[in-house]
Amino acid sequence: MDQAVVELLTENIISILSNEASLLWGVRDAIEDIKDELISMRSFLVDADRKGVGSEGEKTWVTNVRDMAYDVEDIIDYFMYHMNRQRIGGRSSWILHHTIYFPKNLWVRRKTATKIQKINGKIKGAIPQRNQRYGIDRIEGTSSKDNQKWVKRHAESSLFFEEDELVGIEKKRQLIMDWLMDGEPHLTVISIVGMGGSGKTTLAANTYNNDDVKKHFDCCAWITISQAYELEDVLRSLIMEFHESRKETNPADLNSMNYRLLIKTLVNYLEKKRYLLVLDDVWDTNLLDEVKVSLRDSCFGSRIILTTRKEDDVACHQMGGKHHIHKMELLLTEEAWELFCKKAFSSSPNGSCPPELKSFAQELVRKCDGLPLAIAALGSLMYSKNMSEWNEIYNSLNWSLCKNPKLEAVKSILLLSFNDLPYQLKHCFLYCSLFPEDHEIRRKRLIKLWMAEGFVEQDKRSMPEEVAESYLLELIFRSMLQVVRRNEFGRPKRCKMHDILRELALSISEREKIGVVHVGREEMTECEARRISIHKTDGEVKSFTSMPKLRSFLVFNKMLKTLPFGSKMLRVLDLEDAPIDDLPDELFKLFNLRYLNLRGTLVKELPKSVGRLQNLQTLDIRDTKVEILPCEIGELQNLRHLILHQYTGNWNDFKFVIGPRAPSNICRLKNLQVVTYLEIKGDLLKQIPSMTQLTMIVLSNVKAADEMDLCDSIHNMKLMRCLGIVVTNAEETLRMDALSSPPTNLQKLVLAGKLEKVPKWFHSLQSLTALALHWSRLEEDLLPHIAALPHLGHLELSNAYVGKQLCFSTGFLKLTAFNIRNLPQLNEIIIEKGVMPNLKSLGIYSCMELKAAPKGIENLQNLQLLHLQSVSMELQNRIREVDSPKVQHIPAIYISK
Repeated sequence: MDQAVVELLTENIISILSNEASLLWGVRDAIEDIKDELISMRSFLVDADRKGVGSEGEKTWVTNVRDMAYDVEDIIDYFMYHMNRQRIGGRSSWILHHTIYFPKNLWVRRKTATKIQKINGKIKGAIPQRNQRYGIDRIEGTSSKDNQKWVKRHAESSLFFEEDELVGIEKKRQLIMDWLMDGEPHLTVISIVGMGGSGKTTLAANTYNNDDVKKHFDCCAWITISQAYELEDVLRSLIMEFHESRKETNPADLNSMNYRLLIKTLVNYLEKKRYLLVLDDVWDTNLLDEVKVSLRDSCFGSRIILTTRKEDDVACHQMGGKHHIHKMELLLTEEAWELFCKKAFSSSPNGSCPPELKSFAQELVRKCDGLPLAIAALGSLMYSKNMSEWNEIYNSLNWSLCKNPKLEAVKSILLLSFNDLPYQLKHCFLYCSLFPEDHEIRRKRLIKLWMAEGFVEQDKRSMPEEVAESYLLELIFRSMLQVVRRNEFGRPKRCKMHDILRELALSISEREKIGVVHVGREEMTECEARRISIHKTDGEVKSFTSMPKLRSFLVFNKMLKTLPFGSKMLRVLDLEDAPIDDLPDELFKLFNLRYLNLRGTLVKELPKSVGRLQNLQTLDIRDTKVEILPCEIGELQNLRHLILHQYTGNWNDFKFVIGPRAPSNICRLKNLQVVTYLEIKGDLLKQIPSMTQLTMIVLSNVKAADEMDLCDSIHNMKLMRCLGIVVTNAEETLRMDALSSPPTNLQKLVLAGKLEKVPKWFHSLQSLTALALHWSRLEEDLLPHIAALPHLGHLELSNAYVGKQLCFSTGFLKLTAFNIRNLPQLNEIIIEKGVMPNLKSLGIYSCMELKAAPKGIENLQNLQLLHLQSVSMELQNRIREVDSPKVQHIPAIYISK
């Protein structure tokens, strides 16, 4: 792991030498010298990391090398911070720095050069000869290139296989289902107990998602409990989950309810309902006692499933009524072998193990002792390894037995998987442990954070965002991260770490001073970690103010009201959902800041001093109270992601998305890739083509008279993948016929505004995967223009068509999700046989003239969900009665008001 620290520092220094030459006079030679030494240090650490260090003396030396690398980073970061202050203070500051403060600048340069020379001498003096010192001749390289071939060689579909989770689960699932539906009228608790990674959650989830189980209960809820839970948050989640299971709207004032109102709401809602509740990963009995108040036994046959690692108290805890306990058994030899082969030999004929590897593989599976997590992780590690690598891993797999032998065995296997990661992925993996236990990590958020931290390698052929996403996919493929949610195209949307993996990552992060988690009031003034994640606090964080080495500060606690600024070197400040309404001036002195997340805070204004954040890459103010962006935003030349929008929540209204007003000089941001809301004023449309790196933009306040400028701008957006156009108001016409050809790589298109006719260029959207038309009110039939689009997977029509009939007569081969909303005159939907063969989800909302189910719906044999909301009683009754045989093949049918 230590070589990863030096590698990142080396790349940072090389970047400084290349891009900041004008600031380096007086220190350049010293920095060049330390760069060369760091490259040699890295070579030594790569070798040490691959071979492993044995003696305490070796471990101490490796630790010292890492700490010296951190010292170098501190020296250079402080120097760059001091020298760059003159860039962010305007002309008057520049004059001061070159006249009155010139002697001080000279002193800083001399002091910095002296510090670097001193630490360089310290490094070189450790052992006389560099080759002997760092063992350059022994370097054999790493397996990172082989690992990269894994992902390249195998399609994404290999990532999405879930069969391995079902190995050996059938009998266990049937037992749980029998307890759930045994006719017992009293509340029954079913405890699934076992060690981490034994498949408790997999069994509970597979049972919970069973169609027969869902149909048996009036409402269902799944809640994952972390060790540091907040009771009010748990109760709110229960209410939301129960409402969601019935496709009902949450209570409007849910977020403002106190404990008493939450309990009352839950009790009233569950009255006379047969409910199913899953409490996943329960750690103590306090939670069970606290939620038991709201889960009364109404004698309707309700059930609670809880999963836990603690058999002696949690699993046996009485909550009233009957109680069943199921102890998770480890996989049988045959089941373990099947799971391992699915992971390790998926590319082999019939997924079988090659004869020459069978003895190695059987012994490795035996050492996993039937634990599913260990088997899956080790199987993913062994995938694509050659005979030499198999032999090396087999010989290096040593068990460290302790109080819990099985847990130590899992840690040994997972540590082996961790050590096999390329250095970039090691940092990325460890970084995920800074998120709370069981936290669902958004893909986009994680990618931006990795970029800000400097974890993403530069690649001339790919954008940093694309490289970072490839890292995420590889971590998922290696079973180091779990996918929690995917979008309609199978792309990972949210992921999380397994508990044991997170424990492993946290222990490494703390040891390597990479990052720590704060879960209480303990003092951390002596902590030397570069990153701190706040999970629990009383609202104050004064103990962090004297931590000058701090580079990242992340908050996952909704009580935090004050911010620490003891470090001038912060690169990441993530305050999402913190109840902060005022931004102190110290924040805008953080020259090194690359990531600022204020999403969901109470911030009302961004000050002009935001222009000082010259290195900022991501600014997220989604769902804040900011209404106007200052013109100084145009000075952030390194900004790549500007997240501004918020949804109103009412999809039947024209105005479904809003955002703050931006200044016209925003078009000066040449590196900007994503801006999620930009209100058109003046000649802004004419300036947009200058932002050549844009991949996503939503333009609002567009008028019919803007057609030529709009189409010219879109034509020049060569990298555009996601485009949204919103006109001024519901009566404004959106004209786009002047567009000769849309961006070649456009994948998602959202048009909000009246269309006089279907744009003639629709047929050329050959890369489009998602299309949404909002308030288009077309009189012309749209479907023939888009039926042949080869990749269209998601179609949303909201008040987009005024005709009476939609006829799907051909095409739509890749469509998986189709929603129609608020089509006022629609009274018939026809689906010919063979059309939309892959459709999985169909939603019909606010179409009151539709009296019968779509003709031909029986042809949609892959349809998994039919959702009807705010439709006529005639349609509801037809679905339940006359048209019932046509829809009986659909697993989930929801009808709501």
